Amino acid sequence: MEKDMLSRLKQLILERSFQYSERPIFKLVHGGMSNFYFNCKKVTLDPEGQFLIGHLIFDRIKHLKPKAIGGLTLGADPIAMAVSYTSWLKGMPISAFVVRKEPKGHGAMTQIEGNLSPGDRVVVVDDVITTGGSTIKAIEVCRAAGIEVCKVVVLVDREEMDGRANISRLVPDVEALVTRSEIMELYRAYPELIEGAVKE
Repeated sequence: MEKDMLSRLKQLILERSFQYSERPIFKLVHGGMSNFYFNCKKVTLDPEGQFLIGHLIFDRIKHLKPKAIGGLTLGADPIAMAVSYTSWLKGMPISAFVVRKEPKGHGAMTQIEGNLSPGDRVVVVDDVITTGGSTIKAIEVCRAAGIEVCKVVVLVDREEMDGRANISRLVPDVEALVTRSEIMELYRAYPELIEGAVKE
């Protein structure tokens, strides 16, 4: 069952999220250029994508019994909510939380939204890792609030810029549902499936 779900998720990512060009035309957050790009929100905001992601990640974290799951907005939000919803259906509720990019400028002026307290154990998620910067920021904000990050799960690991290694220095348990290598292997087999393919 899980193998089938993972295969379907990879297909969705290939069809909807992956863009490829023979030349490096895609500018990344860190300023570098690449010949491939992942827009994972086309999958994480899709109902089937949320079903698959929710079940696959829940199965990978349920043994940890975390209080909550979340990460830096916006990439982490639909992933965390999909897992939280799935956890309720499975009878093992895990709350979702959101890490703001900057502290809120009014009210309690908090940077974390959700039902969390110092000492709680959480899982941090992200949609894509390259350098790992946004994931690391979420981890650091959690730690500053006294919250323990016991695991990191990402949807896609681009397998460059030492992203996973950078994260693992803070949280050793880092897992990716899908890697760039796996998507490239599918692309070579089924290039016609990519909606955003750029042939240059």
